[in-house]
Amino acid sequence: MVSEAISKKEIERVKFESKDLHKPDEYWREHLTEEAFYVCRQQGTEPPYSGKLLHNKDTGLYHCTCCQTALFSSENKYDSGCGWPSFDAPINEQAVRFLDDFSHGMVRTEIQCAACDSHLGHVFEDGPKTTGLRFCVNSVSLIFNKK
Repeated sequence: MVSEAISKKEIERVKFESKDLHKPDEYWREHLTEEAFYVCRQQGTEPPYSGKLLHNKDTGLYHCTCCQTALFSSENKYDSGCGWPSFDAPINEQAVRFLDDFSHGMVRTEIQCAACDSHLGHVFEDGPKTTGLRFCVNSVSLIFNKK
């Protein structure tokens, strides 16, 4: 429904604000679940098809679990069939940081929350025609706020 859609103006109002969110591991261990700490702070991966946000179809914004910065919109979410929530773009260019990832014998591009360096997942160049990108994100690294 049009009334449930997130307006472009609303998305544009969600700006990345530079804050000192770079905390030591001890802080994150106290404030995150064991699984969230493993994924977000130790670059782990939740098992495919296990995340609570994989099949979420509600309208709203997806925020970083660690710092609550808005990262993705439901308008950019799609079913890629990969087993993790997928988006064709972040909410704005400043929301995520891209890093080369050579772990596990692969060459990939890691995505992190630009505000707090939380590991989100990876981006691949096999996405829909809109952007050609698939932001493959761990559910545990996101908090969903329904509109």
